[in-house]
Amino acid sequence: MNQAKTGDTVRVHYTGKLEDGMIFDSSKDRPPLEFTIGGGEVIPGFESGIVGMEVGEVKTISISPEEAYGPRREDLVLYVKKTEFPEDITPAVGQQLQIRQPNGRIIDLMVTEVGDETVTLDANHPLAGKTLIFDVELVEIV
Repeated sequence: MNQAKTGDTVRVHYTGKLEDGMIFDSSKDRPPLEFTIGGGEVIPGFESGIVGMEVGEVKTISISPEEAYGPRREDLVLYVKKTEFPEDITPAVGQQLQIRQPNGRIIDLMVTEVGDETVTLDANHPLAGKTLIFDVELVEIV
């Protein structure tokens, strides 16, 4: 039988969980995820976990933070005075914001704490520093 290899375009169904079992994403209620192995379209550990699978095969892949969204970095946590926010923005925990850097690049931030005078903003990916567990099924090699 044909095994998935680098360069193949594949379609997979997946359910992504954290180590405590909390599901953070799943393709079960939508079309399978399609990507090219080695194309950098998904996190490295997910790609490498698909290599060698056969169509119809189901397995569980455990992906370290280094092969997923990287370690959590404290240098990506910012503390901003409330007075520095535009008047039309009232920061609230869980709110997602974007800032534009001088080079034009846009950075996504999450408000993680609102104090009396400062607001804590986190530019880490929400899954940074976490081991990810995926239940995957190789549906098709296109």
